[in-house]
Order: sequence, then structure tokens, then C-alpha cells
Amino acid sequence: MSLLERIDTICLTVSDVEKASNWYQEVLGLSESYKGDHYRILSIGNSGVPLTIEEGKVNPNSQVYPIFYSKNIEEVYKLLKEKSVKVSKLQNDGVNHFFDLYDQDGNRLQVCYWK
Repeated sequence: MSLLERIDTICLTVSDVEKASNWYQEVLGLSESYKGDHYRILSIGNSGVPLTIEEGKVNPNSQVYPIFYSKNIEEVYKLLKEKSVKVSKLQNDGVNHFFDLYDQDGNRLQVCYWK
């Protein structure tokens, strides 16, 4: 029997929650589902696991990062580059296609696709 049932949310720290929420909505197409005093909960497509952004001191050296899935990874990659989002090269390790991207605070995010 597992003590835990599911991942409830994934949290990232941002320097300005209002600006970050706007960026995640405008650039990545997430939708704000809850607005707290110093945090926002953002819905991701039809996923049951939201992204929570919390205002605070950003640690750009964090090794924890969310990985988003998209079956249209090449289109997403192109659109983010057109929006001047900092992205790594689109890579293929034989199983996964993936690339990193960075939000306004330098938080690492990743997009992947696999069959």
C-alpha cells in the first residue's frame, strides 16, 4: 500500500507572481485556475497536475524542473523561438525528443515527446 496517492502540484519560485503568471499564460498557453496572495495555480492542458508558481527568492541552480509533454514538439519549439523564449537545441536520444526552455526568472522547464 502506498502512503501517497498522486502528485498534487509542481511548484516553481518566481520573483514576481503577477508577471510570471502572465508569461506562463501568454507564452505557454496555461490558464490561471486559482489566484492566491503570493501564488497562482496554473492548469496545463488536460493534465490533472497543475503548476503552482510562488513568489519568493528564485534559485536558478535548482535541479528540479517540470517536464511538459507535447505531441507537436517541433511546432511548440518553433513557436517559442518566434516568441524569443530562451530554448536549447531540440534533441533526440533515440526514445525521447526534448528541449529545455527558461522562464523570465531563469527557471528551467522541459518539453518532451515520445511515442
